[in-house]
Order: sequence, then C-alpha cells, then structure tokens
Amino acid sequence: MAERSTAAVDVADNSDETSLTAEADQSTADGVAKNRERDTDSDEVQDSPRTDESGKTSPPELHSGHKLARRYRLEECVTRLDGFSSWRAVDEKLRRAVGVHILPADHARARSVLAAARSSALLGDPRFVQVLDAVEENDLVYVVHEWLPDATELTTLLAAGPLEPYDAYQMVSQISSAMAAAHREGLAHLRLNPNAVLRASTGQWRIRGLAVNAALRGVSSATPQRTDTEAIGALLYAALTQRWPYESDAYGLSGLPKDIGLIAPDQVRAGVHRGLSELSMRALVNDGATASRHESPCTTPEELVKAIGEMPRIRPPEPAFTAPPEYQHTTYQQGSYGRQTARPGAPQPVPTPPPPLQSRTGKALKWAVSALLIAALGLGSWQLADALMDQGSKNDEPKPTQTNDGNDKSPKKPPSGKPIAISGAHDFDPFGPDGSEKPSDIGKVYDDSTATYWQTDYYLSSDFGRLKSGVGVILDLGKVQQVGQVKVTFVGDTSVELRSASADAGSEPTSFDAYTKVAEGTGTTVELKPGKSVKSRYLLVWLTKLPIQADDGKWRGRMADIKVTS
Repeated sequence: MAERSTAAVDVADNSDETSLTAEADQSTADGVAKNRERDTDSDEVQDSPRTDESGKTSPPELHSGHKLARRYRLEECVTRLDGFSSWRAVDEKLRRAVGVHILPADHARARSVLAAARSSALLGDPRFVQVLDAVEENDLVYVVHEWLPDATELTTLLAAGPLEPYDAYQMVSQISSAMAAAHREGLAHLRLNPNAVLRASTGQWRIRGLAVNAALRGVSSATPQRTDTEAIGALLYAALTQRWPYESDAYGLSGLPKDIGLIAPDQVRAGVHRGLSELSMRALVNDGATASRHESPCTTPEELVKAIGEMPRIRPPEPAFTAPPEYQHTTYQQGSYGRQTARPGAPQPVPTPPPPLQSRTGKALKWAVSALLIAALGLGSWQLADALMDQGSKNDEPKPTQTNDGNDKSPKKPPSGKPIAISGAHDFDPFGPDGSEKPSDIGKVYDDSTATYWQTDYYLSSDFGRLKSGVGVILDLGKVQQVGQVKVTFVGDTSVELRSASADAGSEPTSFDAYTKVAEGTGTTVELKPGKSVKSRYLLVWLTKLPIQADDGKWRGRMADIKVTS
C-alpha cells in the first residue's frame, strides 16, 4: 500500500452526521489537569512566532464563552501556536466535554487539516481519540474531538518513574496494533510522542491526534511508516528508562549523555526487561543492532506487532497479599464497660477466678440442675411422640371429594401466551459510523438454537467505549400483534431494553426516536414484559451494557435466541 503522510483525502462534507452519541462527561478540574490538550515538543511555546508557511494569517480572536455552531462553548485555551489554537470546550447539545482545534479558513494548512480530520473520523477505531466533527464555517475551520477527563498522558505517568514491565508491554502492544490498523487504511500520525498517548482509567491505551496533529503543524514524511515505528520505539524506550533516547531533553525527560550514542535500555537502567529492551532498539534507528544480538530492524508497525507476538507474553504482577488487621474487641466485649480507665503505666490488677463448686452445697446444686435437665428432656420427648401420633391419625382419615358445579368463584390461572413467529430481523446501529453491526449473523437470533449467536463488534468498555448509547436488533412480526413478553437469551450478563414502534406505522421506522421503551432488564436470560398493553409489528431489542467475554477478554454483546409471545 502506498504510504502518505497526513492522510489528506477528499471526502463528503457531511461529517456532522458522524458525530458519535456518548454519555455526557462532566469536565472537572482533575480532567483539565490530567488531560491537557498539548501536543507540542519541548522547544515549542504557546506564544511562539508564526512560521512562513502560515503566511499573513493571524489566530482568530476568540475567548472563553464563545460558541461555535451555537453548540460548542469554548472554556479554556490550552494551546495557541502558529496561527491555530486548541481549546477545551463543552458540547451543549450532548452535555459533554470536547476538544476543539480552530484556525482561520484562509490559513495555508486549513484544507489539509480538514481532509486529515475527516479521514481520521472515517477510521472509527476506538483505540484512537475520535474526531467528532470537522467544519468550515464563518471564516473559521474547526475540528472537534473527544475529551477524556479520566485519561492520563504518558508524560504524566513517566514523571513519577518508569513503567512496570507489564504496563510497558501493554502500552507498546496496543499502540503498535492501533498504528498498524491506521496504516492499513493509509493514515499516519507523524507526531507520536508522550503527549499524544493516553492511558484510560480502564487500563486501555489510546492515541490522540491521528493525522490531524501533523496537518496542523505542516509535518510530512517520505517514509511515514518508518517515522511512526521509530516513534513507538522511543515511547517504549522512555517507558523503560524514564529517559528520552536522544541527546536533547524533551517531554520532561532527560536525554542520553552526549557522545555515547544510542545504548540499549538495559544498559541505562538496571532491572529493565531484556525482551522489551531489545524490542525498543529494533524499532529505533539503529539498524537493529543491540549489545547482545543482531535482529532485523522493525521498519513498520506491522513488523513491530509481529515481533511483539513472537515474544514470551509478560504476565501481570501477582497482587500483594495484605494480612487483615487484628480484630479489636469493643469495650463491652472486653468486659470493661462502665469501668474506670486505668492510668497509663499503672499495673493492671489480675482478676481472681471464682472458686469451683467443691463444697457440699455446690455438689447438691449440681445434682439438682442435672435432675431438672433429665426431667425436661423426658417431658419434651413424650410431647413430641404424642404430636406425631395425632398427625398420623389425621392423615388416615378420608378426605372429602371436591366437586365443581360451575359456580366456583376462585381465580383461575391465566393461560400462558401463545408464541408469535418472527418473520424477519436485521441489525440496527443508528449511531455507528456505517450504520451496520455484523448483519451476516442476524438470523441466528431466531433460529431456535442457543448454540449459535449474533455478536456485536468489540469495544473498550461495557458502555460501547463511550462511542454510542447502544446497538440492537429490529424484529418484524409480520403484522401488528399484541405483545405480551419477549424472552432474550444472551452469552454473559447484558443490559437490554425492549422498544416498540407505533401500531400505526405503515413501514418499518428507521430512526431510533421512533421506538418507545416499554421494558428493560439485565441478565443472561431476560424476560421483557411491557407494563401496559403493547400492539406493534416492529420491535427493537436494544443493548445498552455489554459483558466482557471470557474467550477473548473483550467487551461485546452476544444474542443467542429471542422468543416473542402474546
């Protein structure tokens, strides 16, 4: 596949229709502190002069509180550089925090920024921070993307020290796989640094600024795959050593000593994992030479993924066992309730145990108690035997025959609902990038077998990676019918809603708002019973929370069977 630097391709100007519905994220002070929208190298500052490439364009005069498209309210400017600015903003329509890059429409790089943003949005890979909108409006070009208040930059993580081997392994594995997928679609990053790599609260690693960051700064490369691979090697090197693998300091990290060249991480710091050390050297520009071995260099993310797969898998560390604290008796349990507390340092009197009952009176008391216990046991046994005999005599008596003369007013058990055949079904993904979710297997949800199932794509969390509110299956009952219950069988505990279209609908509705929620539940076998009478031809089984599957460890929904009764 031919490589390209910023993935500037021509796409249709309808990116606002691909804005992803997500749960509203409150922008907190912690989110601002941990997730600053900075993607500058150490030698860049916010008020640096304009480059020649930006021409006579000056940054737009914007301020906090300004609204774009009557929807995005600017909150805080986090970068102002080279004719463009980056902001933390609030999407007032979906009530969530977002990030916005803004530059004048006549900026020299405005066209390439728009093309790169739209190409990145079409990728739709949840391992990248998603582009939600890319618009040219009122002499401005702005790119709206996700804001992750619960994520932490790699720069912040490395400020506390190098990563553990398992964390570094997970980071390089996930970043390499994501970049390999991006390059297969012709997209490159070209500015992959510790500021562009984030770790979410779930432990997943995500990449910010695919194609867009390079387009904003006019960065290009004749060998984009090699550039991104070397950047991944530098990230792994920094994660293992807390040092930047070049002579200059960058991203809050000290560079290597001058005049010694590039040395392996296990020679910089003791205790570095040998396999990860060699992997970082193979990715960096050193022709693959390390101190102990001569492996072929990795020149593409795909080769780096293959090299990681050939390594022995690094297991997570065993959780440290902490002994529970010693049980502390309360004052009442210790027998000191109501007593005066002794002075510190004063000797504690030892209580004298009561004398045993060795006197003549004590022996007589013991015999009397024993006789009472024996008498009580005998009386209890006699009463129990008498009760059992009475019960047996009652069981031997003939029972009267009950007749039904037709005037019996006792309530009768209502008959169970009749099965309703499903004449057709198809997937329903109105908030996805392509509007489709595994359509080839949809027939397995009503094939009368729980051994087969339809499954969704995988996501990074149970709430669809915050990319959308859900995904589902539309059932066609053939005609308008009374719906009493819908029984759905899943693989793994799944949260689901039952929604119905209006009985007056002449054809199948295509919008999510046309379906009304009538029941909901959670579990592996969920019986969805509407609270009131429902008549409809079209039903929507809508998944809202996904389980993590044991076989692949990914969040995905699996629907094995659906039964509809009247």
